[in-house]
Formats: sequence, C-alpha cells, structure tokens
Amino acid sequence: MRGRWSAAGLVVVLAAIAAAATLGLVAVRGHQQPASRSQQVQQIASGLHCPICKDLSVADSPAPLAQQMRQQIDEQLAAGRTPDEIRAGFVAAYGDSVLMSPPRHGIGSTAYYLPLIVVLGGALVVVLLLRRWRRPSGVDAAEPNGRAPLTSAQRQALRRAVERLREEEA
Repeated sequence: MRGRWSAAGLVVVLAAIAAAATLGLVAVRGHQQPASRSQQVQQIASGLHCPICKDLSVADSPAPLAQQMRQQIDEQLAAGRTPDEIRAGFVAAYGDSVLMSPPRHGIGSTAYYLPLIVVLGGALVVVLLLRRWRRPSGVDAAEPNGRAPLTSAQRQALRRAVERLREEEA
C-alpha cells in the first residue's frame, strides 16, 4: 500500500489544496477600496472602538462621541488624509485600544502569528504521526529483519566463534 493513496490521505490532500486556493484568492483580491466617501467613512469607523461603549464600533454606536468621530473621519477624508493617517490620529488620541483589531506590533502581533504557529505545529504533528503509523509495528526501519545492529564487540565475538567452528570442522 506504499504507492497508493488511502481515502483518508486523499481527503487530507484535497482539503489542503482547497484551503491553499481559498487563501490565495483572498490574498490576490485583498480589500477593495469603497466607491464613495460615505462608504470610506463607514469602513474606517467600523475599524475603531467607540470609547464610550467598548463593545461597539464607531460605525455602530449611537453615542454622541461616535457621531462626532464619524464626522471627523468624513472631514479628514475631505481634506485629503488617507485612512491610515486618520486611524493613526485616533490611536494618538485614544491609544491602541481604539482599534477593533490588535496592532501588528508588540504584544498585539501575537493575534496574527499565533494561529500560524498553531497550524504549522499541527501539520508537523500530523506528519510525524503519519510516518509512525506507516512504519510496521515492532520493526526498526534501519534493519529489514527487525533486529538491532551488532556492536563492534559483538562482531568480534561472532568472528572468533566462526573461526573456532571452522577449525573444529577441519
């Protein structure tokens, strides 16, 4: 069965191909720029926490401060500032906690890299388990007969025994 694919192995390979294709598609398409300024305001505001109601974004919050923040975003877009500059201004005023997603530096980078580390670790465990399961039980892969290799002292003793047997036969 060494040269053939098992059903489980085929499913794993197909799932990996589908996941890679999906990630590739997302990476290629990326985020599309909103068409209108109101959509840009909505996109930027949805990435910011409301300082008053911590569980809502600025886009979803009915708080007066959130309304003022949306108005500030609109005014800054009209003035020609980029979305990154606008976010940086809010981070300077309220700190990193104003961002809905953690920053990509410092301890916040853990949220981005930990899933990758877990997936790679899981893949390594799967590969090691598959290699172990494919090896016949009780047989060392280095020796086809399943016995441990002889030490140099054992080889010398074996040579002496063979020589004595030959002398006795002669």
